[in-house]
Amino acid sequence: MELGLNGKIALVTGSSRGIGRGTALALAVEGCDVMLTGRDAKALDEVAGKIRAMGRRAGVAVLDLRAKDTPEKLIAAVRREFGGLDILFNNAGTTKRGDFFALTDADWEEGYALKFFAHVRLARLAWPLLKERRGALIAMAGTSGRKPHADFTIGSSVNAAVAAFTKCLADRGKRDGVRVNCIHPSLVETERQWRRIRAEIERTGLPEEKIREEFCRETGITRYGKVEDVADLVTFIVSSRATWLHGATIDIDGGEIPTL
Repeated sequence: MELGLNGKIALVTGSSRGIGRGTALALAVEGCDVMLTGRDAKALDEVAGKIRAMGRRAGVAVLDLRAKDTPEKLIAAVRREFGGLDILFNNAGTTKRGDFFALTDADWEEGYALKFFAHVRLARLAWPLLKERRGALIAMAGTSGRKPHADFTIGSSVNAAVAAFTKCLADRGKRDGVRVNCIHPSLVETERQWRRIRAEIERTGLPEEKIREEFCRETGITRYGKVEDVADLVTFIVSSRATWLHGATIDIDGGEIPTL
């Protein structure tokens, strides 16, 4: 299927590992040039090498999106490297799990700084570039925004906020010609999930297979998602095959969310 992405410029945050890395590579396979960003210079250089080996351009910006001036630096790098922008995938973000009464104000501030305010600041600065080229923006949230639970208080709150913010941007996008959508992945096989699995193995002494089965049962999913599951969805959403998809919040969750 021709996706019409050849020659497009994409900015993928959190692209040194996990879903961000997988999506950057998937977009490059379809012909995109990609600006990579994250805090792990070595990992970013490795991804950039893979993209360049495909014959595509790759820019690298080693930046921490928690810093208020980072989005400005990042968009300046995009202008300098590529001269424009067609796709923004606001992917970076992680939040601390734990009992509500054990979570500190600093934990909350950290969670919102990376996964909400960084999204807001970057969308604001990238918008003129996306508007100029009638581009697309996708925000990464998560199913906990649809199904909040006590052990993920910060993440549930942030993901709901990201989804609401994206709806607002989509409303603006109808006027400005920018397509905006949001995705809610469930549990995906990333290093973050492996840390949870390893911690539970150490705590219980149970084998990995049993821990994985229990996490899937508790979450209500058919299996763990793969990075490629999410990367392929993002690639389709920003493609010429999905130009009527606008303002959507899509669950990619192995059946976790049972409600309409």
